[in-house]
Amino acid sequence: MRRYILSAILCLAAVCAAFAQCPLQNTAFSAGESLKYQLFFNWKFIWIKAGTAELDISSSRYNGQEAFRCHLITRGSKRTDKYFFMRDTLLGYVTPTLEPLYYRKGAFEGKRYTVDEVWYNYAGGKTHLKQRFQNRFGEKRDTANVEPDCVFDMVSMLLRARSFDPKDYKEGQRIHFRMADGDNITNEVLVYRGRKKFTTEDTHITYQCLVFSFVEIEGKKEKEVLTFYISDDANHIPVRLDLFLKFGTAKAFLTTASGLRNPQTSIIDK
Repeated sequence: MRRYILSAILCLAAVCAAFAQCPLQNTAFSAGESLKYQLFFNWKFIWIKAGTAELDISSSRYNGQEAFRCHLITRGSKRTDKYFFMRDTLLGYVTPTLEPLYYRKGAFEGKRYTVDEVWYNYAGGKTHLKQRFQNRFGEKRDTANVEPDCVFDMVSMLLRARSFDPKDYKEGQRIHFRMADGDNITNEVLVYRGRKKFTTEDTHITYQCLVFSFVEIEGKKEKEVLTFYISDDANHIPVRLDLFLKFGTAKAFLTTASGLRNPQTSIIDK
C-alpha cells in the first residue's frame, strides 16, 4: 500500500512520450487549482472511510527559475490509524513547459518513515538526476544517473500527462515510461481500458471518463495494481481510483475540485 495510496492520484502521467528535456505546452491546469479526495478501505468485507488526500498547485520559483509548485498530502483517519498509520507528503517543482526540476516524497506509514528526493538538470540535452533515499534512522544513500530521454517522478508525471490528448489511443494499448524515485529508476507500464461513465460516491456527479490500469511486471508475470478514471475533458483530473492491495481493496473518490483552468465538460449529470 505504501506506494500506491499516495501515488495513485499521479499515475496517469505515463501516457507521455519520452524525449530529451521534454518541454510540453501546459493546457490543463493553472495556479490555484485544488483537488480533494475521500479514501476508503475494504476491511473484512466492510467499506470504511480511511482518510483524505488533497492536491494543490501554485505559482513559485525554483533556484530563481519560474515554476509550478505541486503539493499532495494523504492523511489516514483516526479510525484507520489504529490499524495502519499514514501521513504521506509529495512535493514537486516543474518548469512552465512541464519539465521536472525537483521532487520530494516523505512517507510516514506504520512504523516506517522514509524520504525520497530527486534533483534534475538538462546539461548537454540529456536528463541528469541526483537522487537520495533517507531511512527512518536518518541514514542517506545518494546516487547519480544520466538518461538520454525524459524521466519523470510521480508529481511531474501527473502535471505533464494532464496536457496529453489520448484521443487516438485504442483499448488495450500499452504505454511504457521511465519513473524516478529516491534511489532508483524503473520501467513502468500503463494499459488503456477505454471510456466509461462514473458517478462519485459522495457528490453523485456523473463523469465521462478515460480509464487506465497500472500494471506491475515481475519477470514474466503481470499484476494489475490500480485502475483509475480521469475526466474526459481538457482538465484530465482523476475522479476515481481502485487500488488492489495485498490485504484487500482501496478506493479514492473526488469530492471537490476548485480553481480549474477549463470547463468541466466531462460532467454529464449532477
